[in-house]
Amino acid sequence: MSGKKQYAGKVGAKRSAKAQAQMVEGLRSLLVEQGGNLTAQRTAVFDYLSRVEHHPTAEDVFLAVKSELPKISLATVYKNLEALVACGAASKLTYGDGAARYDIRTDHHYHSRCLGCGRIADLEPQGGEEVARLVKPPGGFKVEDYRIEVIGYCKDCKQTS
Repeated sequence: MSGKKQYAGKVGAKRSAKAQAQMVEGLRSLLVEQGGNLTAQRTAVFDYLSRVEHHPTAEDVFLAVKSELPKISLATVYKNLEALVACGAASKLTYGDGAARYDIRTDHHYHSRCLGCGRIADLEPQGGEEVARLVKPPGGFKVEDYRIEVIGYCKDCKQTS
């Protein structure tokens, strides 16, 4: 599997000042290893991702961070999200039918995705590597990582269909 360092912050939890400082210092270390640096914009984007339990789009992040940093642009949010993904502090979920979504969790975990509203929710892994080993890639294919996703309709969308 991938040799990239993985970062998994505590999502949605209220953190003490010490815990927040440790998370930011961990982020700083990851960025420096990749030749990047920690800016106020990058910190704000990271902090927002670490506070939410859903998987926001870049536009969602932009709207939330703009209240804190009124001069930030959507392009800057995109750039900072990609920097967080590149250093392993966040992951990017892409689907052919919609906008990319971002996740602060980079550990192996599953997702459920609603075909109605597009909501993505975390599912805790149970036997993920064992399940991944059951899938036999074609000859010569080198597996770098895996992603398991359950696709269907959430409770709200199931009731309206």
